[in-house]
Amino acid sequence: MARRATNNPRQVRSKTCGCALCMEAFPPEQHGERKKRRDCLGAWQARYRDPAGTQKSKNFAKKNEADDFLDDVRTRVRRRTYHDPKRGEITLTAWWEKWWPAQPKRAVTTTNRKVSNWTAHLKPRWGEWRLCDLEFMELQAWLTRDVKGYHTQKKVLELLSAMLRAAVKDGKRIPFNPAAEIDLEAPPKKSPDELRPPTRAQCALIREHTPMYYQPLLVLLEETGLRWGEATGLRWGNVDLEAKHLKVKEVLSEDSGTLFRKMAPKSAAGFRTVPLTPAAVAAVEAMVTRWKPKKTVSKVVGDGRDLRSDELVFRGPQGGVLTRHNFRRTWIPAIQAAGLARQVTNPETGRDEWWPRVHDLRHVFATWLKDLGVPEKDAQAILGHDRGSKVTWIYQHAPEDVAAQVLALMAPEPAGDVRMLRAV
Repeated sequence: MARRATNNPRQVRSKTCGCALCMEAFPPEQHGERKKRRDCLGAWQARYRDPAGTQKSKNFAKKNEADDFLDDVRTRVRRRTYHDPKRGEITLTAWWEKWWPAQPKRAVTTTNRKVSNWTAHLKPRWGEWRLCDLEFMELQAWLTRDVKGYHTQKKVLELLSAMLRAAVKDGKRIPFNPAAEIDLEAPPKKSPDELRPPTRAQCALIREHTPMYYQPLLVLLEETGLRWGEATGLRWGNVDLEAKHLKVKEVLSEDSGTLFRKMAPKSAAGFRTVPLTPAAVAAVEAMVTRWKPKKTVSKVVGDGRDLRSDELVFRGPQGGVLTRHNFRRTWIPAIQAAGLARQVTNPETGRDEWWPRVHDLRHVFATWLKDLGVPEKDAQAILGHDRGSKVTWIYQHAPEDVAAQVLALMAPEPAGDVRMLRAV
């Protein structure tokens, strides 16, 4: 083992000091006359080697400060907890430019959302800050005060925390993640009545006020519980009318107004086989008769913008892809004409939204499964939910139903002789 230097820390010679050693290093005839003094004014330089063996140094005003620093840094090097402070002096923008290209490939919508959160929230406020200068309290105050909406806060915090976790792992650029313990505001609460889907009778009433062309689509959504992108992306080659089922293998997705095919549904559980009722079979047959789609299922190429609408079962009136935005022009007049439309203000965004939504037909299907006595695990398989999904429970359990079931257990038989209570 190499012998430790005896002059560490050592005093650095100064041009402004008048001690004998400094006068020798910086002669007065070259650097100007100074008042002679006995003690040197130079800073104390502590020298050390990092875990990679690179020599580094740091100056201190007093010798005991340099000694304390050397004791601490040597201990951290031995325990492998050392981090180079200079590596944390990179700005958050510079770190984003290193970190983002190294991230695994995600879904297009997920990728664009992260880029949007960086561009709109993190970069304007923290882009020029160094990683080592980010502190918990300032981040917490900013997120609470300036980032509006629970879900936006959640996604922005996820992105920031991921960036800072990576900085901790990357050679200890920072010793810890200052965003790790940030608290979010409470998520917005909705009354269970706002989550209740329309009844099947109300769905039939909506269809009566919907143009004939779109009625098969509404029947399919109500009879299968497919998501919008799964229904509009359904290809004739994935339907088996003889076996009376369809397979969900891909979806049509939209990002910033651009439609594209995506092979994977929302989650791994999204790959599933969905039974077709007689009404659903009739809906599929009506559209197949109208458009005569190809039975092939082409592969997704590149970014998925080759939509191959000639394979789709459900399309727009002109034969192209049916978009959510265009169908909304039909849906809102239909629910208004049916007398069911209700405007609800979203407490988070402040925007007015219409009830019922097209997505509520999926909830109608889930409620139907519950009423038929389908076990919850089987309902989750048909709906494409992960096991133990709380969403399925919300779909299938209305508060009034739960209350009625509990009451039936508490009072299974009508009471014969009930004494009237009187307040005196």
